Amino acid sequence: MSKSITPYKDSSSGKKEQVAEMFNNIAPKYDFLNQVLSLGIHKGWRKKAITMLGTEKPHTILDIATGTGDFAIEAMRIHPEKIVGVDISEGMLKLGVEKIRKLGLSDKIALQRGDSENLLFSNESFDAVTVGFGVRNFENLDKGISDIYRVLKRKGTLIVLEFSKPRAFPVKQLYKFYSKYVTPTVGRIFSKDTAAYSYLPESVNAFPDGEDFLNVLKKAGFKSTRATTVAFGIATIYFAKK
Repeated sequence: MSKSITPYKDSSSGKKEQVAEMFNNIAPKYDFLNQVLSLGIHKGWRKKAITMLGTEKPHTILDIATGTGDFAIEAMRIHPEKIVGVDISEGMLKLGVEKIRKLGLSDKIALQRGDSENLLFSNESFDAVTVGFGVRNFENLDKGISDIYRVLKRKGTLIVLEFSKPRAFPVKQLYKFYSKYVTPTVGRIFSKDTAAYSYLPESVNAFPDGEDFLNVLKKAGFKSTRATTVAFGIATIYFAKK
């Protein structure tokens, strides 16, 4: 279902190419707008997700759709030996590499260009995989999840943090208003990309969240799947084991 939602409606490019173009366009303002639009609470969501992963004590982590590296940087708190971050946007990666260099973490975190649906890693390469706000951008969700399963070691852990659709009054109504009017307007003013922040709520609405996403994980072979909502259902942390 989410495959049909693309950032640029008049483009003949596929979703993957459009998403890469979109993130290249908004990269300079991405971290700033994340902070403004989420009122800073997205940091707490990442912290909670990484705390859940910490109980598994992974030595090697693959961070997919790493963007500017925030999830990978947060994961350093649980002391892995190595983190590899992949993303399709060169613009985001460039900012991430500089951010990691300034933090003195270049020996622990390596960022590289990569396609989430065609990961250039051997079978069973990582103890854990993390994806922060990225799975809804996959062109083929089933293929992306299957490739994550492939590169995970036996008994490896997947943590996905993704936006979801609040169901309860009044959060549902407030969220719909905010995502329909506030997010696109603020995004348009600061990023100069009129499509990017309209795509955000559209892609969230189209994404199969909650139990539907757990079924996608189970279909790929994952076990011990569970979903933990945060911020009254605005986002969800998904946990799964290979």
